[in-house]
Amino acid sequence: MSNENGLDYSSSGVDIDAETNAVSALIGTLGASTRKRGAKGAPVILDRGFGGLLEFDDKWLAMATDGVGSKLQIANAMGRYQGVGIDCVAMNVNDLLCVGAEPIGFVDYIAVPSPDEMVHQSIGGSLSEACARANVTLAGGETATLPGIVNELDLSGTALGWLPAGEAVTGRNASPGDVLIGIPSSGIHSNGYSLVRRVLSKSNADLLKPAPFDSTHPYRKIENDMGDLGSVLLNPTRIYVDPIVDLLFGEDAPCLRSDIHGIAHITGGGLSNLLRLNDSVGFEIDSPLNPQPEFGWIQGEGGVTSWEMHRVFNMGMGIVLIVDNDAAKDVEKWVSGRVPGSRRIGCVVEGAGVHHSPLDLIYTEY
Repeated sequence: MSNENGLDYSSSGVDIDAETNAVSALIGTLGASTRKRGAKGAPVILDRGFGGLLEFDDKWLAMATDGVGSKLQIANAMGRYQGVGIDCVAMNVNDLLCVGAEPIGFVDYIAVPSPDEMVHQSIGGSLSEACARANVTLAGGETATLPGIVNELDLSGTALGWLPAGEAVTGRNASPGDVLIGIPSSGIHSNGYSLVRRVLSKSNADLLKPAPFDSTHPYRKIENDMGDLGSVLLNPTRIYVDPIVDLLFGEDAPCLRSDIHGIAHITGGGLSNLLRLNDSVGFEIDSPLNPQPEFGWIQGEGGVTSWEMHRVFNMGMGIVLIVDNDAAKDVEKWVSGRVPGSRRIGCVVEGAGVHHSPLDLIYTEY
């Protein structure tokens, strides 16, 4: 599905299919858990999902680990780290939300070729701000100085959450007639930057000059805005703890927890992330959210196909809720009041795969 005359993720150094195969090979070598069913820490087996679950008495613990990825290469090039801690926390806590967990704790891991007091101070402030937004405790972390192994700063982390035992949100209950509600992203978030950097190279765009497009969008704000292209590309990932924790746990939620049939974090893999929830139903997207202007610029400058864009990037939508039809209108109204721009984007249908009907894009595997 790539454009022979344009760029795609694979030619930029990231082959999603190869990554999937490598992860499958890794998982295939893992042995059985030493903690058996019923014991604290025993694994909760789910067919698919965005986080790992462990038994813990009448609760389940949820864990997720992720990093900022090659977005850091832009941050490193510009010496701007005010947002990367937010990216790191967001990528992890947003995954926990997708299994129905409330994030409660976070630890970070920083690897550097050499320590830099000012850089670490900036990242520390960013992590602190992120944990406040996510309402999680920054419980610890590790900084490793690894000359010869890493050439640039790398940042990753692990988040811990909890949920009532047996009440995971998995997507398995998704059925035809359910409504899809999209929640806007803040921009590119923290994936697809290998392709972004290829486009930067091809276009000779200057990160320190004003963006070569109008970066305004009604449902996002550029944080740490210096008036340049770099500020747009480094805009931090949106943290969705608000509104999703209140939607799942709050006394004033507009629906029952059981009315939320699935939650998808639209990161690497784009729209195909919906298939991680349930591959026995179809997802019809007939009214997608409007993407931020940088996506159009990336596509135009890189000659990237629409199919590839929607497989690599979030295209303006960071989270998709799968909601029981009877509760959908109340949920849509409530969520849009918390995150403006959130709205119905489509529905669950008979069949299989994801269909973006305005552009006639089809995704049949993650």
